[in-house]
Amino acid sequence: EIEIAKIERYLRGKFRNTGIAIEGRKNKNDSAEVTLDGEFIGVLFKDEDDGETSYDLHMTILDIDLE
Repeated sequence: EIEIAKIERYLRGKFRNTGIAIEGRKNKNDSAEVTLDGEFIGVLFKDEDDGETSYDLHMTILDIDLE
């Protein structure tokens, strides 16, 4: 989708990493999966409120990943 491609391009530029990819989720229309070099890193949600659109990237970091 064009919208996903725009957000993906934005994130790649912002984080200077072309390994970021966004793909729609099966059976879900309100969110998409975000991966980095093929590894799942978070979920992207779209929010439309009062005529404005925003996107929320939810990323969970496990304590075991910090070691």
